[in-house]
Amino acid sequence: MVFLKLGTIAFGGPAAHIAMMEDEFVRKRQWITRADFLDRLGAANLIPGPSSTEMAIFIGHSKRGWAGLFVAGCCFIIPAAVLVGVIAAVYVRFGSLPQVAGVLYAIKPVVIAIILQALWSLARSAIKTKILAFIGVISIVLNAIGIAPLIVLAIAGIVSVAPLWLKRRVHRTLSAIPLSGQFALLSGATAAVAIVPVSLLRLFLSFFKIGSVVFGSGYVLLAFLREEFVNHLHWITERQLIDAVAVGQFTPGPVFTTATFIGYLIAGVPGAVVATLGIFLPGFLLVAVSGPLIPKIRRSATAGAILDGVVVGSLALMAVVAWQLGRAAIIDWLAALIFVASAVALLRFRLNSAWLIGGAALIGLMVKVN
Repeated sequence: MVFLKLGTIAFGGPAAHIAMMEDEFVRKRQWITRADFLDRLGAANLIPGPSSTEMAIFIGHSKRGWAGLFVAGCCFIIPAAVLVGVIAAVYVRFGSLPQVAGVLYAIKPVVIAIILQALWSLARSAIKTKILAFIGVISIVLNAIGIAPLIVLAIAGIVSVAPLWLKRRVHRTLSAIPLSGQFALLSGATAAVAIVPVSLLRLFLSFFKIGSVVFGSGYVLLAFLREEFVNHLHWITERQLIDAVAVGQFTPGPVFTTATFIGYLIAGVPGAVVATLGIFLPGFLLVAVSGPLIPKIRRSATAGAILDGVVVGSLALMAVVAWQLGRAAIIDWLAALIFVASAVALLRFRLNSAWLIGGAALIGLMVKVN
C-alpha cells in the first residue's frame, strides 16, 4: 500500500521520489536502515534504468524477496502508467494535453522542499569522513560544469578508494589497480529509409532495449526515444514525442511512463501495456541480479570504499538537481512562500509530504482559476 501511495503522489522526478522513499521507509517506518538505503541508492545509480523505480524494487526485494520485488515495483509503476494511459486517450481524441500549469506551479516548490529534507537526512549518514565531504563538493562541481553523471560517480568511487590503495602500497607493491567497472551506453542507432510496419513484438523489443541501456534523466531518455521512434521507425512525430515526455514529467511516479504514452499512440491499449512492460522489465532483472551482491560488496574493504564514494556522488547529483529545479520552480513570491512553508512543515513539524502536495495542488487550482 505504501508503494501504491507513492506511485500516486510522487511528483517531481527521481530525486523527489527517492526523498519520499527515505521519509517513508527510513524515518517513519524504519523498514530499512539509512546505511542500507544509501547503499541501494548508489547501486541504483550505477545500473541502467529509472533510478527511483529501481530503488522501490531494491527496497521490496530486501524486505520480502522476489514477491516484494514484484509488488513494490508494480505498485510504484501502475498508478502512473494508468494515469498516463488515460491522458494518452484524451490526447488521441482531442489532439492536445490537459492544462495543468496551475497545479504544477504550486507543487514544484513543495517537491524542492522534500528533496532538501532527504538530502539533509541522508548526507548526515553518508558523509562520514573529510574525504567523503571533499568528494561531495567535487561531484557537485563536476556535474555543474557538464560532466556526465556516470563519469562523476566513477570519479567519486575512485577518489574514495584511493586512500585505501595508498595505505596498502606502503606494505606491498600492487601489480594492478584492484578496480574493475564497466559502463555501457549503447544507442543502437541505424539509418531509417522507410516507415517500419508496427508490431507489438517490435514495440516491446524497442522499449526493452532502451530500458536496458539508458542512464540518467528524462532528457537522456528523450534522445533514445527520438532516435528509435522518430528517426528510425517513423512511428511518431517530433511533436508527439515532446508531448509524451511532457506527460511523463508532470504526472506522478517514474518519468519512464513516457513509454506508456508512446505505446498508446502507436497501438492503443495493447501498445501501452507492451511498451510499459518493455521499458521497466530490465530494471526488475538488473535489481534481482545486483541486489544480493550489495552485502558482499560491503564485506570487501575496497568495494565498500568505492560504494561510499558512489553514494556521496549520488547525493551530490541530487543536490545539483534540486538547485536546477529550484531555480525553475521558485519564480515569484507565492512560490517562495510555498517552498518556505513546506520546508518548515517538513523539517520542524515532520508533516506528511502527501498532505503538502495535496494542499499545494489545491492552491494551484485556485491560482489557475484566478
